[in-house]
Amino acid sequence: MSTPIPEAGPCTAWEELLNGYLDGELDAAHVMDVERHIAGCPACAGALDRMARVRQLVTLDDVRWRAPPALRDSVIAALARERSASAVPPLDRPAGVTGLLGRLRTLRPALQRWSIVPSLAVLAAALLLVVLPPRGGPSLEQDLVAGHVRSLLAEHLTDVASSNQHTVKPWFGGRIDFSPPVVDLAARGFPLAGGRLDYIGGRVVAALVYRRNGHVINVFVWPAGSDARVASTFKARAHEGYTLLNWSEAGLTYWAISDLNTVELKEFQEDFLEALPK
Repeated sequence: MSTPIPEAGPCTAWEELLNGYLDGELDAAHVMDVERHIAGCPACAGALDRMARVRQLVTLDDVRWRAPPALRDSVIAALARERSASAVPPLDRPAGVTGLLGRLRTLRPALQRWSIVPSLAVLAAALLLVVLPPRGGPSLEQDLVAGHVRSLLAEHLTDVASSNQHTVKPWFGGRIDFSPPVVDLAARGFPLAGGRLDYIGGRVVAALVYRRNGHVINVFVWPAGSDARVASTFKARAHEGYTLLNWSEAGLTYWAISDLNTVELKEFQEDFLEALPK
C-alpha cells in the first residue's frame, strides 16, 4: 500500500523554487538545492507531485474546451478593426538623428491626433532607442559574488563535506569535464571544508571550500580560455564588500572570493600554489 501524499502546502521559502524546478528554469546549483530539500521534506515533495499531476491533467484532450467558431471569428474581426483604427507606420531603428527626424515627420499625421503628452512620450522613447546603448548582462564578478553569497545563505556550502583532499577530489570525477586540484592547507591555517558544483559565467564549475578563522573562502575553478573576460595575471579586487583574487595555472582559471582582507586572501593564494603537485 502506497504512502498517501501529504496535503500540507509547501514551505513558503521554497514555493517559488518548486515552480521553477517543475518548469525547468533553475540552474544546476538550484536544481540540486531543490532535490536535496524535497528528499527531506514530505510537504514539499507532496506539493511538487500535485503540481505535476495538475499540469498533466490540464493537457488532456477531454479537459480542454474549444471556443465555438462564431466566437473565434468575432474576436478575430474585433482585433482586426482595432488594429486598423490605430495603425501607425512602424518605427524602425533609424540611422542617426537625421534618420530619426525623417521618421518622425512621417508620423506627424498620427501624432496630431494625440494629445501633447502622449506625443512627447513617443518622441522621448524614440530618442532613447537611438541614444542609449543596450545594457549587458551581469559581469563575471557579479556572478562570482552571487555564487559565494548563495552558498552561504542557502546552506549549500558543500556537496561533499570533508577535510580530506583524497575524498573531495575524486568526488568531482564524472560530474564535470575537468579535474580540479584539491590541496590540504590545514597546516597553513586554511583547512579544507569540502567541495561542490556551482554555475558561474554560463557553465558548471568546481567550487573548493576552505575556512580561515570563521571566514569562508570559495575557490571557483574551470578550464582556462572558456571565458574571454579572464586575465592570465594575478588580480585582486573588491566587489560588494568581498575580496576577489584571480589567477591561472596549468590550464585552469581560479577565482578565490571571501570577506577576508586582501593580504590574507593573497596569502591563501600563495599557499595554494605552493601546495599544488609539481
